[in-house]
Amino acid sequence: MASLYFYYSSMDSGKSTYLLQAAHNYRSAGKRVLLLTPVIDNRFGQGKITSRIGLQSEAFPVTAGDNLLAEVDKAQGDGSISCVMLDEAQFLTEQQVWQLSDVVDQLSIPVLCFGLRTDAFGQPFPGSKVLLSIADELTELKSICKRCEKKATMVLRIDNQGRAVGVGSQVHIGDNDSYLSVCRYHYKALLAEKLS
Repeated sequence: MASLYFYYSSMDSGKSTYLLQAAHNYRSAGKRVLLLTPVIDNRFGQGKITSRIGLQSEAFPVTAGDNLLAEVDKAQGDGSISCVMLDEAQFLTEQQVWQLSDVVDQLSIPVLCFGLRTDAFGQPFPGSKVLLSIADELTELKSICKRCEKKATMVLRIDNQGRAVGVGSQVHIGDNDSYLSVCRYHYKALLAEKLS
């Protein structure tokens, strides 16, 4: 039976690596996988899923206006898609998450979504908020705080000098030069340091 899965974490937890490994496992079993990624994350080019350890795969580029149920239905053609996997799921619209639930419920195709739970200000992304609410399975992937050995649960935005940024737009595409994965204690401490 198909399910909607959400694998979430802070940055540097291996979400993209896990997705690409799962896609490899499906493919090595002779199954067809449809990979999706939002175009807003264009650090490595549109329509590419890239992990920090160098794994990469082409993916269908998703825009905010795409109907994901229609796109998956069109892509499956003869019904040969065994699984849909989506990287950077936090950038989906709320409506698109519901469309992915329709892929599961109407097309009986499992959907695996990977993304951040919250933004750099501790607020849920629209896509993540709905996934946390309606996914059949939730799995937290672990990362380590860049300041201690605790589990990283927060993403802290930093400026060019490595100082915490406390305000700004929810979406700011960046990598390790723009963000730190930290525990809640160090998230609050580094923001308080900025304010003092």
